[in-house]
Amino acid sequence: MKLHEYQAKDILREYGVSIPPGTVAETVDEAVAAAEEMGAEGADLFVVKAQIHAGGRGKGGGVQLAESIDEVRQHADAILGMNLVTHQTGEEGQKVRKVLVTKGVDIEQEFYVGVTLDRETSMNVIMVSSEGGVEIETVAEETPEAIHKVWVDPTLGLRPFQARELAFALGLEGDAFKQGYRFITALYEAFEATDSTIAEINPLVLTEAGDVAAVDAKINIDDNALFRHEDLAAMRDIHEEDPTEVEAGEYGLSYIKLDGNVGCMVNGAGLAMATMDIIKLAGGEPANFLDVGGSASAETVEAGFRIILKDPSVEAILVNIFGGIVRCDRVAKGVIQAAKNIDLDVPLIVRLQGTNAEEGKALLDESGLELRSAVLLKEAADKVTEALKA
Repeated sequence: MKLHEYQAKDILREYGVSIPPGTVAETVDEAVAAAEEMGAEGADLFVVKAQIHAGGRGKGGGVQLAESIDEVRQHADAILGMNLVTHQTGEEGQKVRKVLVTKGVDIEQEFYVGVTLDRETSMNVIMVSSEGGVEIETVAEETPEAIHKVWVDPTLGLRPFQARELAFALGLEGDAFKQGYRFITALYEAFEATDSTIAEINPLVLTEAGDVAAVDAKINIDDNALFRHEDLAAMRDIHEEDPTEVEAGEYGLSYIKLDGNVGCMVNGAGLAMATMDIIKLAGGEPANFLDVGGSASAETVEAGFRIILKDPSVEAILVNIFGGIVRCDRVAKGVIQAAKNIDLDVPLIVRLQGTNAEEGKALLDESGLELRSAVLLKEAADKVTEALKA
């Protein structure tokens, strides 16, 4: 689950991460009030930042500096409600519903600090770079030597010498080094405590006054751990998510839209990946990843069909179910019921294997519906290709 910048900063503050003052606003008046409050405390430079789940906001016009309250008003008015397009939103962009008004800082130098899981080593990795303010992927591609990494054994946690190594790698000295050490330690603590998949600060800045602070923040939370964090789960913003994926989640379905023309309904993530691979091998392109889970019912199957058919690119549907926990004859009944309830105007290919597979195939063949059943996975993929060419 992705968080907005202001939410990530609120969390990091709780763990002692140094972050300049800021207030989120949903209206222009709220943005102005936030700036006036900061101005009363001595601030004379402000930043108005669009809050969407995407990077590259500054390049798209979603981050603006303001040297007065009037400029805060102008920028907030321009950003709120705009359709912000960045390299991560795609051409469709994302509507801005909130802005973060922060106190501006005089920046001496910018850095990058990020924590994530390295699956190859089964350890967390902390990355730092003196190339802050630039996408870390760009740095990794063009100047990989500028990235310093430290791997942290989760059973031991971050050791003091590792935090010092990272602060030294940033070139920090004196009091700034001490602040950098504390910053990295606090960031890692927040990463672990919140079950994050990534905690990223870009940029981490050294101010002209010699202070270390985060002027941006990104945190993604592991969805599978949200049952332990009701407070974090409440931060979910469905406006930033694909509406179809949100609807699928309401039915307990795992759905991800892709760019192809063959709708897929499968149970089990591994089988779903294999199904997409064989569709491509047969000459088709998967239009989605859809896992109906191990206990697919008639209701979930019907919901899956409705979700798949919302994509106008779908020209055929392949249902591939392995009957383990759920019996194939039960799935077949669900497919038949769903097909009768929904106006299916694309070819439907169904492959059932496992418990009661023969009974399930018989139900499909005798249903009178215009569908094609298959036994082998390759046979199912070939029938999809034939249907697309028809």
